[in-house]
Amino acid sequence: MQRFQHIDALAFPMDRPNVDTDQILPARFLQKPRNGGFGQYLFHDLRFAPDGSQYLGFLLNQEAYRESRVVVGSENFGCGSSRENAVWALYDYGFRVAIAPSFGDIFANNCLKNGVLPIRLPREVVSRLLVQIEQRQGLKVDVDLASQKVTLPDGSVHTFDVDPFAKHCLLNGLDELDYTLSHTDEIVAFERRYGRGFD
Repeated sequence: MQRFQHIDALAFPMDRPNVDTDQILPARFLQKPRNGGFGQYLFHDLRFAPDGSQYLGFLLNQEAYRESRVVVGSENFGCGSSRENAVWALYDYGFRVAIAPSFGDIFANNCLKNGVLPIRLPREVVSRLLVQIEQRQGLKVDVDLASQKVTLPDGSVHTFDVDPFAKHCLLNGLDELDYTLSHTDEIVAFERRYGRGFD
């Protein structure tokens, strides 16, 4: 997992409430192998017609938004099923931050475990941000994880909460297995101390 410390990146607006994980990644793609690149399936049925052509009205298909790394959603973003693959699709496409007034709880936890930072901001702040990035292409959002601050295109600065353990892992590019392995020496010492040595 890549380290997440600071990002200053284009923002993509997803201004609809209750965007569920099936919209983020349709269920028929769940059996794909993890290394298959889920980014190509992100928002698939919103991006592509049945014949494979792009819906040009969907902003992520427009040149100005294709390099976005921050997705800005509305209420209850990522609700629905617990599929971790939906976060893989965001990550593999290149998204590192999701901003919304609220998230599906499991989705938010899956984000933190897979290198995507979910940021909850007040509804009025997010609504203002959505208007800005829909009306003017190429606007960026600056996120600093260490200070837990996000700077919006209008210059306003907002703090956000993040679980301390998740913050540590993101800053250091660790998933839960990596974190466990980083304490191998302590684990081995503990096991030897209690007579369960690794020989």
